[in-house]
Amino acid sequence: MKKDSRIYVAGHKGMVGSAIVRKLKEKGYTNIIVRTHQELDLTDQRAVREFFEQERPEYIFLAAAKVGGILANMTYKADFIYQNIMIAANVIEASYRYGVKKLLNLGSSCIYPKHAPQPMKEEYLLTGPLEPTNEPYAIAKIAAIKLCRYFNEQYGTNFISVMPTNLYGPNDNYNLETAHVIAAIMRKFHLAKLLMKQDWDGLIKEMKRYPLGFGLDDRIDFNSKESILQALEMVGVKKNSVVVWGTGNVYREFLHVDDLADACVYLMENIDAKDMRKICPDYFVNVGTGEDIMLNDLYEMVKNIVGYEGEIEHDTNKPDGVARKLLDVGRLRSLGWKHRISLSEGVRKVYTETFS
Repeated sequence: MKKDSRIYVAGHKGMVGSAIVRKLKEKGYTNIIVRTHQELDLTDQRAVREFFEQERPEYIFLAAAKVGGILANMTYKADFIYQNIMIAANVIEASYRYGVKKLLNLGSSCIYPKHAPQPMKEEYLLTGPLEPTNEPYAIAKIAAIKLCRYFNEQYGTNFISVMPTNLYGPNDNYNLETAHVIAAIMRKFHLAKLLMKQDWDGLIKEMKRYPLGFGLDDRIDFNSKESILQALEMVGVKKNSVVVWGTGNVYREFLHVDDLADACVYLMENIDAKDMRKICPDYFVNVGTGEDIMLNDLYEMVKNIVGYEGEIEHDTNKPDGVARKLLDVGRLRSLGWKHRISLSEGVRKVYTETFS
């Protein structure tokens, strides 16, 4: 890419897309094209083709997606599969149709089978059943990988994909109904800390800043402490404890989104489809740290960083998800990239920038 190449970042308002935009600007790229969802509905094929006809982007980061945590995935199954398939199909087809020089497609580690050997290698794709709680999203992401592969094979396009592990960082989603794990527990501990300190002004401010979800926000009477306490208890924030889902005895890997953005720009600058094909027939590579942590240890880490002094309760009626999700990142490292931000450093930075 040249510094003035026309670069379209799809999903620039989201956590991943905004991180990619920051990284591109940091590296001196000056011609970045963005559209909000209101300006361009990527599930609308005609609108997508008209956009490509007008803007003629040369390079594309496909970071637009409908995303959410385990609850959102279980609740909005049809939305997750339909919207994500449509976004991928429309953008990838238009990229071929309008001669895009290179496309990088963002996937997810949930593409791998529920019982895949650990750590998960790229070749484990489609070797077993998926985790049921996020199967609709995973199928859409697998379809996007295959679209890139088959356009490359049939039309000689230069489309590659990356499969990130679990992400956290700036512009994360703190709605407790749809948030991923780090954002959700960070916010819960922060609200619980304010509650324990009886900092009602700070508590009300934080409750208004981000939705709680679960249909609670419009029902809270902020002039009533009882109403506030009832709403908080509904999302697992009590006077002396915070409720987390499942046993906490499962392992997860986490990557700071700024590291992911760095990897994406690195691959866009240095690795073409022909290079990716040599290491993976589906033209994709895992992006992660190669390290995981038990969720109970993560909870303690975040609790200490937030400075919450109460207890942690487990709602074991809620699912844990898969026992372990660790990516093998050997191929990515062979291409010359490695993460830089440690988990404790990253979580501390996010908490300070978001809540302090």
